Amino acid sequence: MPVRITALVDPDGGTSGRRLAWLASGTDGAPVGSAFLRLFSRPGQNHLAELELHVHPAERRRRTGSLLLRAAVAAARDDGRRSVITQAEDGSPGEEFLAARDFRRVLTLTFTRLALDDADTGALNEIIGRPHPGYRLASWAGTVPDELAGTFVRSRRAMDDMPMGGTDFGTVTWDLERVREAAAAVEKRGDLLHTTVAIDEADGEIAGFTELVVPGDGEGDAQHYGTGVLPEHRGRGLGLWMKAASIREARERYPRLGGLLTDTADNNPYMRHINDLLGYTPTHTTHEYQLDL
Repeated sequence: MPVRITALVDPDGGTSGRRLAWLASGTDGAPVGSAFLRLFSRPGQNHLAELELHVHPAERRRRTGSLLLRAAVAAARDDGRRSVITQAEDGSPGEEFLAARDFRRVLTLTFTRLALDDADTGALNEIIGRPHPGYRLASWAGTVPDELAGTFVRSRRAMDDMPMGGTDFGTVTWDLERVREAAAAVEKRGDLLHTTVAIDEADGEIAGFTELVVPGDGEGDAQHYGTGVLPEHRGRGLGLWMKAASIREARERYPRLGGLLTDTADNNPYMRHINDLLGYTPTHTTHEYQLDL
Protein backbone atom coordinates (compact mmCIF):
# COMPACT_ATOMS: atom_id res chain seq x y z
CA MET A 1 0.00 0.00 0.00
CA PRO A 2 1.52 3.38 -1.01
CA VAL A 3 2.38 5.62 1.91
CA ARG A 4 2.05 9.39 1.88
CA ILE A 5 4.38 11.51 4.07
CA THR A 6 2.96 14.87 5.16
CA ALA A 7 4.92 17.56 6.99
CA LEU A 8 2.94 19.03 9.88
CA VAL A 9 3.08 22.22 11.89
CA ASP A 10 4.06 21.35 15.47
CA PRO A 11 3.15 23.94 18.13
CA ASP A 12 5.61 22.43 20.62
CA GLY A 13 8.18 25.23 20.68
CA GLY A 14 10.31 27.02 23.24
CA THR A 15 13.53 28.93 23.69
CA SER A 16 15.64 25.75 23.79
CA GLY A 17 14.59 24.46 20.37
CA ARG A 18 11.85 23.75 17.87
CA ARG A 19 10.23 20.56 16.65
CA LEU A 20 9.37 19.32 13.17
CA ALA A 21 6.76 16.64 12.55
CA TRP A 22 5.68 14.26 9.78
CA LEU A 23 2.64 12.00 9.44
CA ALA A 24 2.61 8.83 7.36
CA SER A 25 -0.81 7.83 6.03
CA GLY A 26 -2.19 5.15 3.75
CA THR A 27 -4.30 5.56 0.60
CA ASP A 28 -7.40 5.70 2.77
CA GLY A 29 -5.96 8.59 4.79
CA ALA A 30 -5.55 6.52 7.95
CA PRO A 31 -2.38 7.35 9.93
CA VAL A 32 0.20 4.56 9.96
CA GLY A 33 3.25 6.28 11.45
CA SER A 34 4.79 9.54 12.65
CA ALA A 35 8.14 11.19 13.18
CA PHE A 36 9.19 14.14 15.35
CA LEU A 37 12.54 15.87 15.12
CA ARG A 38 13.71 18.15 17.92
CA LEU A 39 16.19 20.78 16.73
CA PHE A 40 18.07 22.17 19.73
CA SER A 41 18.86 25.86 19.43
CA ARG A 42 20.86 26.83 22.51
CA PRO A 43 24.65 27.26 22.23
CA GLY A 44 26.45 24.01 22.97
CA GLN A 45 23.70 21.85 21.45
CA ASN A 46 22.79 23.58 18.21
CA HIS A 47 24.61 20.81 16.30
CA LEU A 48 22.16 18.18 17.55
CA ALA A 49 18.75 16.80 16.54
CA GLU A 50 16.68 14.26 18.46
CA LEU A 51 14.39 11.86 16.60
CA GLU A 52 11.23 10.09 17.75
CA LEU A 53 9.79 7.71 15.16
CA HIS A 54 6.79 5.38 15.41
CA VAL A 55 5.23 2.98 12.90
CA HIS A 56 2.07 0.95 13.46
CA PRO A 57 3.08 -2.72 13.91
CA ALA A 58 0.93 -3.77 10.94
CA GLU A 59 2.81 -1.33 8.69
CA ARG A 60 6.35 -2.39 9.53
CA ARG A 61 8.62 -3.67 6.74
CA ARG A 62 6.58 -1.71 4.18
CA ARG A 63 9.02 1.25 3.92
CA THR A 64 6.91 3.49 6.17
CA GLY A 65 9.71 3.89 8.70
CA SER A 66 12.30 4.40 5.98
CA LEU A 67 10.27 7.19 4.36
CA LEU A 68 9.73 8.95 7.68
CA LEU A 69 13.40 8.61 8.54
CA ARG A 70 14.44 9.97 5.15
CA ALA A 71 12.32 13.09 5.67
CA ALA A 72 13.68 13.69 9.17
CA VAL A 73 17.33 13.15 8.25
CA ALA A 74 17.01 15.43 5.23
CA ALA A 75 15.57 18.15 7.46
CA ALA A 76 18.42 17.72 9.96
CA ARG A 77 21.01 18.02 7.19
CA ASP A 78 19.28 21.05 5.70
CA ASP A 79 19.41 22.70 9.10
CA GLY A 80 23.15 22.09 9.39
CA ARG A 81 22.97 19.46 12.13
CA ARG A 82 25.97 17.23 12.86
CA SER A 83 24.24 14.38 14.70
CA VAL A 84 20.81 12.78 15.09
CA ILE A 85 20.12 10.77 18.24
CA THR A 86 17.22 8.46 19.05
CA GLN A 87 16.35 5.56 21.36
CA ALA A 88 15.21 1.97 20.92
CA GLU A 89 14.27 -0.53 23.60
CA ASP A 90 16.53 -3.56 23.97
CA GLY A 91 15.33 -6.39 21.74
CA SER A 92 12.76 -4.25 19.90
CA PRO A 93 12.29 -4.06 16.10
CA GLY A 94 13.66 -0.51 16.33
CA GLU A 95 17.15 -1.82 17.12
CA GLU A 96 17.39 -3.76 13.86
CA PHE A 97 15.84 -0.87 11.94
CA LEU A 98 18.37 1.67 13.21
CA ALA A 99 21.42 -0.57 12.88
CA ALA A 100 20.54 -1.25 9.23
CA ARG A 101 20.49 2.49 8.55
CA ASP A 102 23.94 3.46 9.85
CA PHE A 103 22.89 4.42 13.37
CA ARG A 104 25.41 3.26 15.96
CA ARG A 105 24.77 2.42 19.59
CA VAL A 106 26.41 5.01 21.85
CA LEU A 107 24.78 4.60 25.27
CA THR A 108 22.78 2.08 27.29
CA LEU A 109 20.19 3.16 29.85
CA THR A 110 18.70 0.93 32.53
CA PHE A 111 15.22 1.95 33.66
CA THR A 112 14.22 1.11 37.24
CA ARG A 113 11.22 1.56 39.52
CA LEU A 114 10.76 1.83 43.27
CA ALA A 115 7.33 0.58 44.41
CA LEU A 116 6.51 2.91 47.30
CA ASP A 117 4.52 0.26 49.12
CA ASP A 118 7.71 -1.82 49.23
CA ALA A 119 10.04 1.01 50.23
CA ASP A 120 11.87 0.31 53.49
CA THR A 121 10.83 3.22 55.70
CA GLY A 122 13.28 2.27 58.43
CA ALA A 123 16.18 2.19 55.99
CA LEU A 124 15.15 5.57 54.55
CA ASN A 125 15.00 7.14 57.99
CA GLU A 126 18.38 5.68 58.87
CA ILE A 127 19.96 7.13 55.71
CA ILE A 128 18.35 10.54 56.23
CA GLY A 129 19.35 10.58 59.89
CA ARG A 130 23.05 9.99 59.27
CA PRO A 131 25.11 13.07 60.14
CA HIS A 132 26.55 15.06 57.26
CA PRO A 133 28.66 17.67 59.07
CA GLY A 134 28.60 21.05 57.40
CA TYR A 135 25.52 20.33 55.26
CA ARG A 136 21.77 20.64 55.64
CA LEU A 137 18.83 19.58 53.49
CA ALA A 138 16.23 21.92 52.00
CA SER A 139 13.39 21.41 49.52
CA TRP A 140 10.76 23.31 47.56
CA ALA A 141 7.87 22.71 45.18
CA GLY A 142 7.69 24.35 41.75
CA THR A 143 10.08 27.14 40.79
CA VAL A 144 13.18 27.71 42.90
CA PRO A 145 12.69 30.41 45.60
CA ASP A 146 14.30 33.74 44.78
CA GLU A 147 16.73 33.51 47.69
CA LEU A 148 18.19 30.25 46.33
CA ALA A 149 17.90 31.02 42.61
CA GLY A 150 21.50 32.10 42.04
CA THR A 151 23.12 29.22 43.87
CA PHE A 152 20.73 26.72 42.27
CA VAL A 153 21.73 27.89 38.82
CA ARG A 154 25.40 27.51 39.78
CA SER A 155 24.76 24.01 41.12
CA ARG A 156 23.53 22.83 37.70
CA ARG A 157 27.14 22.37 36.61
CA ALA A 158 27.02 19.19 38.71
CA MET A 159 25.54 17.58 35.58
CA ASP A 160 28.32 18.76 33.24
CA ASP A 161 30.29 15.51 33.57
CA MET A 162 27.25 13.22 33.56
CA PRO A 163 28.30 9.98 31.80
CA MET A 164 26.94 10.07 28.24
CA GLY A 165 28.95 7.28 26.61
CA GLY A 166 29.75 8.13 23.00
CA THR A 167 26.77 10.44 22.54
CA ASP A 168 27.51 13.73 20.77
CA PHE A 169 25.32 15.46 23.34
CA GLY A 170 27.24 18.72 23.57
CA THR A 171 27.00 20.98 26.60
CA VAL A 172 23.91 22.26 28.38
CA THR A 173 24.29 25.77 29.77
CA TRP A 174 21.88 26.72 32.51
CA ASP A 175 20.85 30.23 33.48
CA LEU A 176 17.96 31.48 35.60
CA GLU A 177 15.70 31.85 32.57
CA ARG A 178 16.22 28.21 31.63
CA VAL A 179 15.67 27.00 35.21
CA ARG A 180 12.38 28.88 35.45
CA GLU A 181 11.34 27.82 31.97
CA ALA A 182 11.85 24.14 32.87
CA ALA A 183 9.74 24.50 36.02
CA ALA A 184 7.04 26.36 34.09
CA ALA A 185 6.91 23.58 31.47
CA VAL A 186 6.23 20.98 34.18
CA GLU A 187 3.51 23.18 35.68
CA LYS A 188 1.93 23.87 32.28
CA ARG A 189 1.29 20.18 31.65
CA GLY A 190 -0.30 19.82 35.09
CA ASP A 191 2.51 18.02 36.91
CA LEU A 192 4.30 18.93 40.15
CA LEU A 193 8.05 19.54 40.41
CA HIS A 194 9.78 18.86 43.74
CA THR A 195 13.44 19.65 44.35
CA THR A 196 15.60 18.56 47.29
CA VAL A 197 19.04 20.10 47.80
CA ALA A 198 22.04 19.78 50.09
CA ILE A 199 23.35 23.17 51.22
CA ASP A 200 26.91 23.84 52.32
CA GLU A 201 26.48 25.63 55.64
CA ALA A 202 29.86 27.34 55.32
CA ASP A 203 28.74 29.61 52.48
CA GLY A 204 25.05 28.84 51.90
CA GLU A 205 25.75 27.42 48.44
CA ILE A 206 23.86 24.43 47.07
CA ALA A 207 26.22 21.47 46.84
CA GLY A 208 23.84 19.09 45.10
CA PHE A 209 20.23 18.57 44.06
CA THR A 210 17.69 15.96 43.04
CA GLU A 211 14.41 16.58 41.20
CA LEU A 212 11.17 14.60 41.15
CA VAL A 213 8.14 15.23 38.92
CA VAL A 214 4.83 13.97 40.34
CA PRO A 215 1.60 13.56 38.31
CA GLY A 216 -0.81 16.39 39.00
CA ASP A 217 -3.38 14.08 40.60
CA GLY A 218 -0.79 12.52 42.92
CA GLU A 219 -1.43 9.04 41.51
CA GLY A 220 0.48 6.61 39.31
CA ASP A 221 4.25 6.88 39.09
CA ALA A 222 6.49 9.92 39.58
CA GLN A 223 9.62 10.48 37.51
CA HIS A 224 13.07 11.39 38.79
CA TYR A 225 14.76 14.07 36.71
CA GLY A 226 18.31 15.23 37.39
CA THR A 227 20.38 14.25 40.41
CA GLY A 228 23.85 15.72 40.78
CA VAL A 229 26.52 16.70 43.30
CA LEU A 230 29.18 19.29 42.54
CA PRO A 231 32.65 17.70 42.12
CA GLU A 232 34.11 19.47 45.15
CA HIS A 233 31.39 17.98 47.40
CA ARG A 234 31.42 14.38 46.17
CA GLY A 235 32.41 11.43 48.32
CA ARG A 236 30.29 12.54 51.29
CA GLY A 237 27.13 10.55 50.56
CA LEU A 238 25.09 13.61 49.58
CA GLY A 239 23.48 11.95 46.56
CA LEU A 240 22.08 9.08 48.61
CA TRP A 241 21.04 11.47 51.39
CA MET A 242 19.10 13.80 49.08
CA LYS A 243 17.41 11.02 47.15
CA ALA A 244 16.29 9.22 50.31
CA ALA A 245 14.81 12.49 51.62
CA SER A 246 13.02 13.01 48.30
CA ILE A 247 11.52 9.51 48.47
CA ARG A 248 10.28 9.99 52.04
CA GLU A 249 8.74 13.36 51.17
CA ALA A 250 6.96 11.85 48.16
CA ARG A 251 5.47 9.10 50.35
CA GLU A 252 4.27 11.59 52.93
CA ARG A 253 2.86 14.15 50.51
CA TYR A 254 1.27 11.75 48.03
CA PRO A 255 -0.08 8.64 49.77
CA ARG A 256 -1.77 7.47 46.54
CA LEU A 257 1.45 7.56 44.54
CA GLY A 258 2.39 4.10 43.25
CA GLY A 259 6.09 4.32 42.54
CA LEU A 260 9.10 6.31 41.41
CA LEU A 261 10.80 5.87 38.03
CA THR A 262 14.36 6.63 37.01
CA ASP A 263 16.83 5.77 34.28
CA THR A 264 20.60 5.55 34.63
CA ALA A 265 23.41 5.14 32.14
CA ASP A 266 25.19 1.81 32.48
CA ASN A 267 28.50 3.71 32.69
CA ASN A 268 27.32 5.62 35.77
CA PRO A 269 28.10 3.09 38.55
CA TYR A 270 27.79 5.69 41.33
CA MET A 271 24.12 6.48 40.63
CA ARG A 272 23.32 2.86 39.90
CA HIS A 273 24.70 1.96 43.34
CA ILE A 274 22.50 4.62 44.99
CA ASN A 275 19.41 3.27 43.25
CA ASP A 276 20.29 -0.30 44.28
CA LEU A 277 20.68 0.76 47.93
CA LEU A 278 17.28 2.47 47.85
CA GLY A 279 15.50 -0.58 46.44
CA TYR A 280 14.92 0.34 42.80
CA THR A 281 14.44 -2.70 40.54
CA PRO A 282 15.07 -2.86 36.77
CA THR A 283 12.09 -2.72 34.40
CA HIS A 284 13.71 -2.53 30.96
CA THR A 285 16.79 -1.43 29.02
CA THR A 286 16.97 1.15 26.25
CA HIS A 287 19.84 1.99 23.92
CA GLU A 288 20.72 5.42 22.58
CA TYR A 289 21.61 5.43 18.89
CA GLN A 290 23.35 8.13 16.89
CA LEU A 291 23.61 8.93 13.19
CA ASP A 292 26.56 11.10 12.20
CA LEU A 293 25.64 13.40 9.32
